[in-house]
Parts: sequence; structure tokens; C-alpha cells
Amino acid sequence: MAKIRHNNLLNTVVDVMTKAKDSGALHLYAEGNSLNGRQIQINGKKLFHFGTTGYLGLEHDPRLKQGAMDAVAAYGTQFPVSKSYVSHPLYEELESLVGEMYDSPVVITKNSTLGHLGVVPSVVGDGDAVILDHQVHWSLQSAVNPLKLRSVPVEMIRHNNLQMLEDKIKKFQSKCDKIWYMADGMYSMYGDYAPIAELMELLNKYPQLHIYFDDVHGMSWKGKHGSGYVMSEIKQLPERVILFGTLSKTFGASGAVMVCSDKKLQQKIKNFGGPLTFSVQLEPASVGAAIASAKIHLSDEIYTLQEELADRISFFNQSLKQTNLPVIVDNDSPIFYIGAGMPETGFNLVNSLIESGFYVNTGIFPGVPIKNTGLRISISRNNQKEEMQGLVDALVDNFPKALEDTHTSLERIYFAFGKGKNKQSNGKLPKSHLKVNRYETITDISPELWNKTVGGHGFYDWKGLRSLEQVFRANELQQHNYRFYYYIILDENQDCLLATFFSYGLWKEDMLAPRSVSVKLEKERENNPYFHTGYCLCMGSMITEGEHLFLNREHNSWKEALNLLLAELETLEKKLDPQYVILRDFKVEDKGLNDFFHAKGFIKVAMPEAAVYHNFQWDDEASYIESLSSRSRRHFRKDIQVFKDQLEIRLSDQLGDEELEACYKLYLNVKKNNLGLNTFSYPFSLFKHMNSSPEWEFLLIYLREKDQYPVGVMFCYKNASQVYTPAVVGMDYEYSRSFNIYRQLLYQTILRAKDLQSKRIDFGLTAGFEKRKVGAQIQQKCCYIQARDNYAMEALEFLRND
Repeated sequence: MAKIRHNNLLNTVVDVMTKAKDSGALHLYAEGNSLNGRQIQINGKKLFHFGTTGYLGLEHDPRLKQGAMDAVAAYGTQFPVSKSYVSHPLYEELESLVGEMYDSPVVITKNSTLGHLGVVPSVVGDGDAVILDHQVHWSLQSAVNPLKLRSVPVEMIRHNNLQMLEDKIKKFQSKCDKIWYMADGMYSMYGDYAPIAELMELLNKYPQLHIYFDDVHGMSWKGKHGSGYVMSEIKQLPERVILFGTLSKTFGASGAVMVCSDKKLQQKIKNFGGPLTFSVQLEPASVGAAIASAKIHLSDEIYTLQEELADRISFFNQSLKQTNLPVIVDNDSPIFYIGAGMPETGFNLVNSLIESGFYVNTGIFPGVPIKNTGLRISISRNNQKEEMQGLVDALVDNFPKALEDTHTSLERIYFAFGKGKNKQSNGKLPKSHLKVNRYETITDISPELWNKTVGGHGFYDWKGLRSLEQVFRANELQQHNYRFYYYIILDENQDCLLATFFSYGLWKEDMLAPRSVSVKLEKERENNPYFHTGYCLCMGSMITEGEHLFLNREHNSWKEALNLLLAELETLEKKLDPQYVILRDFKVEDKGLNDFFHAKGFIKVAMPEAAVYHNFQWDDEASYIESLSSRSRRHFRKDIQVFKDQLEIRLSDQLGDEELEACYKLYLNVKKNNLGLNTFSYPFSLFKHMNSSPEWEFLLIYLREKDQYPVGVMFCYKNASQVYTPAVVGMDYEYSRSFNIYRQLLYQTILRAKDLQSKRIDFGLTAGFEKRKVGAQIQQKCCYIQARDNYAMEALEFLRND
């Protein structure tokens, strides 16, 4: 398996958003000479607007517009001076009004993103720890990342999981000064809330606990003076709580506000808060509009506006409850999330609604997990009940067609959102003329069929898999037990269209993390061997490498076959409940499969380079050397040929007990040293099986002056399709550098494959530089990952960036 390269997440975000843009669901332009909040024009079509975050519609209030115009007339379009030097004349009035709203000291910031970047490093000390809710807004997560450079421990919990939070508080109690928990008050995608009352109980229970809330989406439409959802629950801000609200979105102007009850802390942040110190202050127009809005918030009128919005929210809620649409969270906020599951289903629905006269936002990765794509519908005071009912009717009409078009069902959507165990639906997948056959042992499949399709690679031909089934079962340690599942899909002529196999087993989550992370985790695993491990349903297995999927791309129904395979995997997921599903190993440049898997909710992850060798058009060592590049020829003479007389090469198809144990120790040396590809070690029973199987043989290197034990070994498999596979390597690191043992083993593998008249060597993953030097061709590979839930995928990415 592979490490995630640094740009994987960004590449995936770009790919997904590009697909959304091409589908007409993202990066659209509003048109027209004016806006009224109720309708929006896109591509010449007037649409009812259900995508705003201005829930109270204050951005169109004449008083805010007049406040902005008066400020520009009096003070110009900007006041280009850092606020640390001097604030323009309206700033003091705004700070006073917003402070009155919260009855606490405040700091006005340009926006919440810059605000977090300024406040978080100022309040979190080097001796503190940070715990993040995994759904906390990206702007806050981004502000926390630089703390890691100061060695501040940063960890993540599942969304609103108070038990996980308390466990981590206890973990940090004896190690850290302050423990910061960071969460949203109201979450921006699903519209659900933080459990404020329970968090206040934890705050009282643990004196080290401090809480940092981003409540920008809870602002204005909730709370006394529109101070937000958090303040509606706690009334008075506790000393160990920091709160961020907004002056944009529902507030109707621009900017953000930090609130805390500690005057000294407020002054510290105001005096020097990073970008708050050096960034240009809010424009006069923004301040003028914000002052007008603050005055509305401080009047009784704000409660009338809140009640009018609440009435619309209630109406929309009741309308949705009359349907079987997959509403993901039941709440009373202005945000409603209708699950679509796969990105292509979400894009289909958005376009259908546009055709029906309604605009809604797409909930898309990375705002939500890629398989939790959906429709993010927001209700504002501008929406009238007739168009709200019209939107619900349009959803009911268009949803079944979107499911059919994208080969999915309501049941699959519920499962994608973790609701599969208690939600049922009548939605069915379209009938197919293809036949899916699933097996749990390779012995139920014809050896001829398997070796002709999948089995022409690595050591997972028919005999190889039969052996793996025998080795990886009934072992004492759970990481040494796999379950195997095989899929054969036939067309109406009984021709094989798709063949593959999956394994279910325990893996280390840092397999996809940098070596530095694995070093830390392995220290922890000395006492807790299953720390940061989880079960994975993986195409192929943790031990095999190569092309694990046979797919006849010339067949007109290849996409249908893949759809059927994914549906079968979901059925298996419900039974096994793996943390991750991984499809591997694919060519990076395969755009067709890339687009297909992204549309189905998988994230693309780069793998280490794979290497194959098939240039056997030489007769002896001299002609082999000539087949290499000029630079590789120099490497061969300097790193391999020069040690020829000092090394003894032995080939064996069976080792003695003592020699086998010595070779196993050499393998463990490599395993321990190679934390850049951190997996569980293989059981000794695998090597005992190799030693008794005619398909395996051993290439061994001895030092002529010290030939008691080998210093290098390559465990090689002779595939039924004339493919030679050096599957496992072992080395004595005392001699590996001085004699270039690894390159010696690679060269001897090529010589042996030549003797066997093999048509190809599958060198597998990693060490691409070394393999290139002996003439192997390097291939860029990738896999596609789907996490069980949002936390699992974000925790994986979070761990990778630790």
C-alpha cells in the first residue's frame, strides 16, 4: 500500500470541483441589474433563490444600504491604514454597539478566516493542547495547523462525540496547561448544532478546558439581540469561552467579531493579533452598514424578524416531512441537507432543480465527505411559502429520475450517511442483463478463467490465492487473518466482463502517513499494538501488488459492470462495517476510471511507483549492460559488478529450518526499517508455506568470506502466466550499503527470470529509483479510497499532515 503524497487532497478537490463546474452545479454567475434576495438569474433563467446565508434578508434592508452609502460619501471607499495605527471614525461606534449586543468585550475583524488566523495563535500557548470536532469549519482548522510547528498537540474527535472529547481531555490533563476544544455553534453544511449544555457541564467539570466556538452561521437569526445560537443557550459568556460571530451573512454587512469575557485577553488580541494587526481594516461602507444592522439587532425588531424566519423554517420542515426525501438532520435551523450520496447524483439533482426554476447549493467535497454529496437548501425571510412548497414538489418529482440516471437508490443514500441500519426504501437499482457471481474461495472459480483474467499478475494467480487463503486464516493474531471475496461478472453470452478479488483485514492507518508519523505511532504501539488501526475492505490484499481488476473496457457495458460491483461492495460493507474501502492499483493517467470513481464518491490517492521489467532481448551480461541507459551502466559497474567476486549467489526451492528462520529475520529487518510503507509484519507461517510450495523459490546472497548466514534474500513466485514476482525482500543492514545488497538482489532476479524464460517481472511498489537503475520501467499508480464516515477520512488526512 501507499503513502498519500502531499498534493493528493488538493488534486482531489480540484478534480471534484472541476467536475461539478462542468456539470453546471458550481462556479455559476448571477446575472441582471439588481437582486432582491427572493430570485436570482443564472444563464438567462430566473430561479427562486434557496442558496443564501443571509437568512434574515438584511442585506437588502434600505437602512443598511443607506448606512453604506452615507459612509462612502463621508469617508471614501476605503481607509487604507492599519487599525493598529488609527481606526476610521465609524469604528468606535461599531465596536460599542456590537459589544452591547454581547454584553462582553469584542474585537472586530476583517472576516472570520483572518480572525481565526489572528486569534488562535494568540490564545493557544505552547504548553496547551487542541481538540477539534471533525466538522468544525475549515477556516478554524486552517488556523490550528501552524500550532503543530510549535509542538502543540492537535487531535480530532468524531462529530459531537462527548465521550471521545472527555477521553481526550483526560489524556491531556496531566500533560498540558490548557485544553482547547474547538467547534461550530451551528454547523454550516447540515445545519445541526453543538451540544452546548453538555459542553458547559464539561467546562465546569474540567478547569483546564477552554472552548472556542465559531458561530457565524448561528448569528442574528437566534439569540438575544441576534447574538447567535451559542448565546441563546448560555445567556452569559463564561470566562473560558471564546466566541466568533459574523457581521456578514445574516448580519447583512461585512466583517466578523470575536467575543470574550476576559478584558485582558481581548486587549492582548486587539493590540497584537497577527493579521488583525497588519491587515487593512473594514471599508467605511461595511462599517456603515454594520452600524445600521447593529441598531436593528439592539431593537425589538430583531425578534420579529427571527419569528418570521422561524415560521418559514417550520413550514418547510412540515412540507419535507410529508415526503420520503432523505433529510439528513432533523432540526429547526435555516439549513436543510438532502442527501444524494454520490457526486453525480447531486449534480444531476441540482441541474434538474434549475430546470424546474429553483437554485440550491451543492454540498460537495471537501465541505462534506465525497460520498455524502447532497443539496444544501437554505431558507430566508425572502422565500415565500408558495415557492417553498414548489421546491419540495420539484424535489419529489426529480429525485426518482436522478436515482435511476445514476444507478443508485434511497437505501444506498441512507447507507452512505450512516443510516442504513434503520432506514429502508423501495428504491431499486435498474435491472441488468449482466450476471454477478460472488465467491468466498478461489476454489469455486475455474483456474483457467481466473488465470486468464486477473491471475496474470504478481503472486495472485489461482494457486497463489489458494495458498493465501490457507495461510491467512485461523492465526493467533487478528492482523494475520483475512477474509477473501471474489467477483466475476458475465455478460449475456457468458463472457467474462469483470473479475477481481477483495480482502478484509486489519491495517495500520498510518500506512498512508509520512514516516515521521509512523515513528511516533510505533513508539505508542509498543504498549498499545492496535493504536490507530482499523479494518479495511481492500481490492487485492495487503500483501499483493499489481493490477487486481480485470475489466473489458471494449465492452459497451463496462460501466454497468462497475456499477454492479460497487453495489455488491455496499452490501458487503453493511455486513463487515470496514473503516475504509480501497480500490487499487490503477494507472494515474486513466481519466475514464478516474472520472467514474470520483463520480461514485471515491477519493484518488497516489501510490508509490510500481516497476515492471520485460526487456529480455539480451543474451549475456555484456548485452544486458548495453540494454541499460548510459547512467545506469555506470551504476551497474560501480554498484553491482564490482562486488561480483565477493558475493556468492545461491538459488534454492527449499531451505532448512535454520536457514528459513535466518531469512525471516532478514525480512523483519527490512520491515522494521521501512516505516515509509508501514504495514503489519507477515506471519512466519507464510514463509513456511513458501518453503513447501513448488511455486516459490529463494534467491540468496552470501558473503564469500562469511558464508554461515545469508545477508540478503528475495522470496520469488513463479506465476502460472510466466510472470516472475520478487514478492518479499530481506537484508542484513550491516552489509547492505557496503555491498549494495538490494541492487544485487534486483539484478539476480532479472537473471533468474531470464533463465525461466519469463515474459515479465512484476517488481511491485516502492524503491523506483533502485529498480530503474537495473532497467525496470516505472509506472505511476493510484488507488481510490472511500471512508466509512466523515471522521474516518478526515482523521486519515489529519494524521497524514501531523
